[in-house]
Amino acid sequence: MATDWLGSVVSINCGLTLGVYQGQVSSVDHASQTISLRQPYHNGVRCPVPEVTFSAMDIKELKFLDIQNTVDKPSSVQGAASEPSSVPSGRQGQSNKITHPHVTSSSSHTSTAPITILRRAPTAPANIRGATQATPKKNSVRNGGAAGPMRPKDDECFGDGTEEDLDTDFDFEGNLALFDKAAVFSQIDGTNSHSNRAQHHSTPGEQKPVSYRHDENILEGKPVIYRQIAVPQHVGKEYCTDSGLVVPSVSYELHKRILAAAERWGLSLERRLETIGVCSSQMALTLLGGPNRLNPKNVHQRPTVVLLCGPHIQGAQGISCGRHLANHEVEVILFLPNFLKMQESVTSEVNLYSRTSSKQVANVKDLPTSPVDLVINCLDCHENRLLREQSWYKLAADWANQNRAPVLSIDPSVSEQHQMVEAKWTLFLGLPLPLPKAESRVYLCDIGIPKLVFQEVGIRYHSPFGCKFVIPLHSA
Repeated sequence: MATDWLGSVVSINCGLTLGVYQGQVSSVDHASQTISLRQPYHNGVRCPVPEVTFSAMDIKELKFLDIQNTVDKPSSVQGAASEPSSVPSGRQGQSNKITHPHVTSSSSHTSTAPITILRRAPTAPANIRGATQATPKKNSVRNGGAAGPMRPKDDECFGDGTEEDLDTDFDFEGNLALFDKAAVFSQIDGTNSHSNRAQHHSTPGEQKPVSYRHDENILEGKPVIYRQIAVPQHVGKEYCTDSGLVVPSVSYELHKRILAAAERWGLSLERRLETIGVCSSQMALTLLGGPNRLNPKNVHQRPTVVLLCGPHIQGAQGISCGRHLANHEVEVILFLPNFLKMQESVTSEVNLYSRTSSKQVANVKDLPTSPVDLVINCLDCHENRLLREQSWYKLAADWANQNRAPVLSIDPSVSEQHQMVEAKWTLFLGLPLPLPKAESRVYLCDIGIPKLVFQEVGIRYHSPFGCKFVIPLHSA
């Protein structure tokens, strides 16, 4: 009886520990309750030994993948055992003891290919199933089909297209060589040389419209003129904006003429102070962090700004800036020395600043000893250069340099001498003055002077500000 199963291809499940073995039955010993497989595969990998012997107590499940009788008849039975038949492990033995399968011989031959299950011969009809042929469905008329025997369920799924040799590797390099990437990408980009030559040799009436990208302008524009401001006298220093427009610097004498002409046409000192205060405070708010710093959730860390102002128009500009900063919930400390007589513009700005309930000091000792967020320097005066020699000026400049806070200078006086206060940013009004060295980053403020006012003093002017009131300038 045991000899009937010799030559059959079986699958033996030995549990999670030993795994699954496949191979051809070589011997069955009823006395010792063992079964041997030749050319075995362990979990789909070829075993390094030609034969493996199993004990009945190790076998959990045994399936017949092919029977020996069908192997001898390849012309008619290749599909006879497509559906494996199972044999319970109880027919092999009753013991539950697990023993590792022992090897009868050794070999150095290894392989990584899984065991090859016999397929149907190419000459065999697709509907020949053999002994284990599936039963046709009873309902032969379905979905409007004609009556008659239906194809077995395995043929419906696996019957067609399985005759090819699946062991042949796919030739990736050969198929990749058939793909002309250059031609495809040139067609996608619209830069095919054939289409370009066709457009070049076509008549004007037959030329196709040029395709534009989403970031190209379809309207032909005039060439950009970057030098749109011309001054009557060059002082040797030029700046340029982020867009490349050239902004020349002017001397202080020409700057005074511009302001005087603007006052004659109605741009009074009070209006100019208000405009400068708004623009400079907007720049200061941006330097302090903008909306990331100034919001209701950060009430506990309000920024602190110290204003260093002198008794002159530049000091009045700084006080106007401090008033607007205080209105935006910035903690402002104004330093202004006590003078018996100050200009009327300074007095009016101080009175208005006092309504903000912000702090005002007249002694450097009352200024904070710890670093603040920003220092605004308005100590310099264009008209009086001797202020630098006074003690209050030197003390205030020394405090600003030692506080380690960044400094913003508004409309500083320009001379060959070194600046007493080292500024990180410098804000000029209308047109820049020639800063001797690139000591700080230069910004320009629009104070509302009309174009014809510039023309009145001999300056050809086109606004470089665009959509902003304060713009950065770079050394040309």
